[in-house]
Amino acid sequence: MKMPAAFFLPFPVLFACATLAHAEIATIRVESRPVAVSRAAEATLEAVREATLAAQVPGRIVALNVDAGDRISKGDVLVRLDAAEANQLVSGAEAAIAQAEASLINAKAGYERTARLLERKFVSPSALDQAKAARDAAEAQLRAARAGRGASAAARAYSEIAAPLTGLVAARHVEQGDMAQPGRPLLTIYDPTAMRAVVDVPQQQLGAAGGRLPKARVELPESNRWFDASAVTVLPAADPRTHTVRVRVDLPPDAVGLVPGMFARVHFSGGENARVGVPASAIVKRGELTGVYVADGKGGFRLRQIRAGEELADGRVEVLAGLAGGEVVALDAVQAGIEARAAAVADTR
Repeated sequence: MKMPAAFFLPFPVLFACATLAHAEIATIRVESRPVAVSRAAEATLEAVREATLAAQVPGRIVALNVDAGDRISKGDVLVRLDAAEANQLVSGAEAAIAQAEASLINAKAGYERTARLLERKFVSPSALDQAKAARDAAEAQLRAARAGRGASAAARAYSEIAAPLTGLVAARHVEQGDMAQPGRPLLTIYDPTAMRAVVDVPQQQLGAAGGRLPKARVELPESNRWFDASAVTVLPAADPRTHTVRVRVDLPPDAVGLVPGMFARVHFSGGENARVGVPASAIVKRGELTGVYVADGKGGFRLRQIRAGEELADGRVEVLAGLAGGEVVALDAVQAGIEARAAAVADTR
């Protein structure tokens, strides 16, 4: 039976189906075909947007509004520090501004008074210079006081730590009541909608690609999920110890349910190689023996041991040894085994 052309396009190995009239067991004729060769490398998932929040000023933690696993929105106040000292600094800065403004008013009045006296020749020009210097100093003092108030207000604003992105809290590193110090991690947050796999690839493997970015697919072994990479980025630096290059493989937006640190495999495609595969239903395992039932040309089947490889993209299993192209194997290994045993019993009678 001739299969439609659409059947052959998505599969790397060509299979033609037939039926043995005697045993009534469906079979396939296996042919090796060139398929894309992929190289697998172990990788780790990480978030594209991740942040570790820390305090910019020292202070005791008086409010810790989130815990690990909580969802957050950009701008949410996550941690609040004791702002009593910051409030005192702001009050002191405002008092310094009031004092500087009063000094400036007095210095301006003194300068104007000295200028009038100079016009009437009651003071020397040096007196006017001194009055001008006092006025300029008062203006500078007022600017400094205003800057001090701005710094104090900023320090008070640092007592509230807000979320820089929308996402999830990955880890909480402190408890309420702890003393926060500049640089000490408080929370780790990330955006779960943008994930990527990070893998270290030998530099000779990238060199074999001829300078082109390799195509990649990401496998999650624990859930048997596969994703086509939305982008592949090769970082422009190599590790001098391992001579590997770090590659970032971005996952598509529909890759949900993933968390940073998960194990993954990245399959880079490159080149072609002839490969033979059979459906998983054609393979039988008996203890340490792995085999398929091959048609003997007389209407029966014989068990033949094979060495199975990895699962191909179409769901078939690669056969590394024991089976050649053009041979016919039973699709239903269980039924073929029953027929083979029945035939063996009949021969002994």
